[in-house]
Amino acid sequence: MIAYAISKPPNPKEPRSFLKQPSSANIPMQGIGLSLYENLGTKSANSDDPPETPGTVVTRTQWLDLSSLEMANLVGKNILIVDEVDDTRTTLEYAVKELEKDVKAVAGSMGREAEKTRFCVFVLHNKDKPKKGTLPEDMIRENRYLAAETVPDIWICYPWEATDIDEHDKLVQSSPV
Repeated sequence: MIAYAISKPPNPKEPRSFLKQPSSANIPMQGIGLSLYENLGTKSANSDDPPETPGTVVTRTQWLDLSSLEMANLVGKNILIVDEVDDTRTTLEYAVKELEKDVKAVAGSMGREAEKTRFCVFVLHNKDKPKKGTLPEDMIRENRYLAAETVPDIWICYPWEATDIDEHDKLVQSSPV
């Protein structure tokens, strides 16, 4: 499993305790970080700062070490990429393409090209809007892209992004969505 998030993610290893079965090994999880948003300040009820807006270039803030033993463990596996929100799909497209490329390179260097690695994507929120990025057709066709919920095109502020959690909780209570 690979977890990635765009802003300040919860620890990608936290789900391990929920996904582990008794008397079995931990599910290996690794984190990557990507950013497409320009930090223009945070928008809050008491602020005149503009909200963050989409940028144009995906930036790697954290990536897998291709020389590590962990990369070899990805070859021939089903890999789940988890993100909080599918907004423009630009970072998801980048993550899938780059991870496919990296795993293929590692498989080639190990003589394991015949082993099929399958990538799947799960997002908490899919924004209902046209996407700039694309995912592989077979991923969509084989239902390897899943969203917990499709939501309108609104700005989502997750608790782990809040600078004032009390203000965040009040806004959640008053929000119609």
